[in-house]
Amino acid sequence: MNLEEKNIYNIANGIIEDKKFFMVDFVFRGNPKEWIIEIFVDGEKNVTAEDLAELNRLINSRIEDNVLLNSRYRLDVSSPGIERPLKFLKQFPKHVNRKFDVSYFSNDETKKLSGKLVRVEGDTLVFLSNQNEISINFNNIKKAKVIVSFS
Repeated sequence: MNLEEKNIYNIANGIIEDKKFFMVDFVFRGNPKEWIIEIFVDGEKNVTAEDLAELNRLINSRIEDNVLLNSRYRLDVSSPGIERPLKFLKQFPKHVNRKFDVSYFSNDETKKLSGKLVRVEGDTLVFLSNQNEISINFNNIKKAKVIVSFS
């Protein structure tokens, strides 16, 4: 991470945390003629379009005020979207009663399950799959993705 990227990351992360959200991903790409900064934000509650617009304005203003980039750039602040796997334990509680595809480590092998998240108990996620409750420690999860349901 170069100095410009690190400064932008730190400023953005501070603003995001001040607003009681958390950064899920930070992508700094492009070239010195035009940078693209993508910041993905989530929260323990749902993130609204108004929240994202406010974060975008605040981060953009701080980049401009501190002249962190001397070239053109595009700043995109968005929520991770349903297609992205969940990365942090604190993302799971708001998805209780939703269906998931999960791959996880168990006894030195990778297992998969499709099931409904029924509860979060500390670091343990409890899924219901084929009428069986399966408890998985968050640290053993390789990938967990919410399944979109239109019913």
